[in-house]
Amino acid sequence: MKQLRTSLRPVVLCLVGAATAMASFSSLAFMQPGKIIAGSDMTFYPYEYMENNHPAGFDIEFLNGLAKVMGRKAENLDTRFPNLIPGLQGGRFDITNSSMYITAERLKVIDMVPYLKSGESILALKGSNYQPKKPEDFCGHKIGSMGATSWLQQLHKLSDDYCVKKGLKPIALSEFTTDPQTTQALLSHAVEAQITDAAVARGVTAKLGNRIVISSDTLIYPVLNGFGVKKGNTEVKQALEKALAAYQKTPEYAALLKKYNFQAPTQADLKTLMPQAQ
Repeated sequence: MKQLRTSLRPVVLCLVGAATAMASFSSLAFMQPGKIIAGSDMTFYPYEYMENNHPAGFDIEFLNGLAKVMGRKAENLDTRFPNLIPGLQGGRFDITNSSMYITAERLKVIDMVPYLKSGESILALKGSNYQPKKPEDFCGHKIGSMGATSWLQQLHKLSDDYCVKKGLKPIALSEFTTDPQTTQALLSHAVEAQITDAAVARGVTAKLGNRIVISSDTLIYPVLNGFGVKKGNTEVKQALEKALAAYQKTPEYAALLKKYNFQAPTQADLKTLMPQAQ
């Protein structure tokens, strides 16, 4: 009997180990059966916003299309942008769905799946003497931005390495919780210009074209937008990638890009713009 117990022990240990591994894997997979739950900042028109008390925008429609391919239903939880990555890491949602730029810094803490090419534009008051064309024109001026955005680090570096080293005044950056708050600061003259996503800038001028204009004439800091996935959650990441590949072949996807005047990344874009975690 003692010999039997001894021989069974490795088998029992293997089974326990496998069960533990499966439990660990399951804890990383989708939060709810039949659903994909996303954290989205619903203040970022036209990507995601509230319309008649319902989520709307490109990212919302896009995720609905992907969820349909996966046989799931998409659910978006309104979450302010600076809280998206902590919320993902803390298990509040399966993914972030908020036009998040893919950066090397973010790839250190989360995995990301690219789905769109984007960049920034500069907004200024219509008729103002200050109409910055590029970030280098920010030296010595008050610039507004939504907090936790990827371009803030680039602007801080520009202020130190370009403005100050050339004997110019540094950029005075003001951060706000949401993009609409930043635009309001511009309208109230609390800042002289605003930097934001190019599609968001187009949306602002569509609404406030008699008061605000896009002063930049080229796309600033071209980047890839991506879904955020918790580090190590291979099941969700692979499900998104598989659904994306299938959805991109549908007429619905082409119509969605055309509706919002958005650009899908090419293979060349994915090769040149996809950063590596450092």
